[in-house]
Amino acid sequence: MVGVATQLDAAFVDELERIVGRGGIVRDPVERLTYESDALTHLRAVPGVVVLPETAAQVQAVVRACHRAGVPFVARGHGTGLSGGALPHPEGVLLVLTRLDRILEVDIPNQRITVEPGVTNSAVTARVASAGLYFAPDPSSQQICSIGGNVAENSGGAHCLKYGFTAHHVLGLEAVLPDGEMVHLGGSALDAPGYDLVGAIVGSEGTLAVVTKVTLRLLRRPEAVQTLLAAFDSTDAAGTAVSDIIAAGIIPAAVEMMDRLTVEAAEAAVHCGFPVAEAILIVELDGPRFEVTALFGEVEAICRRDGAREIRVARDADERAGFWRGRKAAFAAMGRVSPDYYVQDGVIPRTKLPEVLRRIRELEERSGLRVGNVFHAGDGNLHPLICYDDSVPGQAELAAEVAGEILGYCIDAGGSITGEHGVGADKAKHMPRVFSADDLDTMQLLRCAFDPTGICNPGKVFPAPRLCGEVPGKYRAHPAELAGLAERF
Repeated sequence: MVGVATQLDAAFVDELERIVGRGGIVRDPVERLTYESDALTHLRAVPGVVVLPETAAQVQAVVRACHRAGVPFVARGHGTGLSGGALPHPEGVLLVLTRLDRILEVDIPNQRITVEPGVTNSAVTARVASAGLYFAPDPSSQQICSIGGNVAENSGGAHCLKYGFTAHHVLGLEAVLPDGEMVHLGGSALDAPGYDLVGAIVGSEGTLAVVTKVTLRLLRRPEAVQTLLAAFDSTDAAGTAVSDIIAAGIIPAAVEMMDRLTVEAAEAAVHCGFPVAEAILIVELDGPRFEVTALFGEVEAICRRDGAREIRVARDADERAGFWRGRKAAFAAMGRVSPDYYVQDGVIPRTKLPEVLRRIRELEERSGLRVGNVFHAGDGNLHPLICYDDSVPGQAELAAEVAGEILGYCIDAGGSITGEHGVGADKAKHMPRVFSADDLDTMQLLRCAFDPTGICNPGKVFPAPRLCGEVPGKYRAHPAELAGLAERF
């Protein structure tokens, strides 16, 4: 538990209500409990007050009020994040952007769409599907996760191996800076002049600005798509197949791996018909029909050579959807096998998959906690699911220790502490394991340039102690701290 809510100044809360209206503010302490965490539920804090603006102008007015009063604020979308990135401040404002859910402009000839941050991934694709277009980033929560959250975390999904992350599909942003200024960055062109401030904000986890409008790049549906499911008797064999496919010069649209525990959970939840196996791969190729047909045979041959004991090829779109339904149900399905679970996120070179998975299995035996593995194998993005029972004293803490040790394995293998879920509040303490003090200081310079008083999503990404007055329990930067920053840099 991260603190408890305290009473904000009544006059300040009244000012917020005048901005968003009575229906746009949540004062009641019980109702505020709804917003105490994102999908990483072991980190919780009741927000001081919740506001639900309906327009960008209201967002700007709320941020200006926070800036004048020195009150911290946190922007939140649909709450599907898994790193505590939208963890509220107990004495601050939680700015919930779900009512900004309009599609503002669709430009089919130029393959562009402009949306507000509360629009979901799937809604973007649904809006342009009739024109043969789609939005490529597809995290497993794409039915409910918002574009604003995608921008904050630089989300990816199963098809990021070939099509990249959110950063590769965002062209322009409208954003409110921490002092309330509205800025327009980038645009519809592929490469706007000047500094890449769009690139700075995408993936900044809500610490630099509140995004109120996003211009996205759309892609044309590929001519052909072919998908197979391969079952293996070990995760080592499946991992070897992944490396061999990429080494052959083939870049699949997606390569996903699930181990026995996650396969069993998914099967119990959605009855997807997966075979019983120690590991399965889902490999999908897309592109020109001739190319896909030629390469698909090579992928099948590699899987068989590396020990696949069963290969199923999707015969049509419905069977392909069944494969993906099982994969995308994996996280939620773990509730079938464990009362609680901790979703970790790390990334490693794909050639290190067998080695790291063996270490995770050894850790599982040593800790006594089961660990399910489901991940984007093509780019080495692991999502170990650490199972525990919160009603058993000490198990939640043990799960956190296991998660931290797995991050260590990722670092040892030449990887990093997050592939797409972000650092947030959960992994900030691990940042010094990846970056030097000078590295972190340089990152902090950028953050301080946008938010010198430290009120925009405080307590995220960087470990304490923090610069720019972002010290636990403080709202404002102390003059001596800012002076020390100036002298140091």
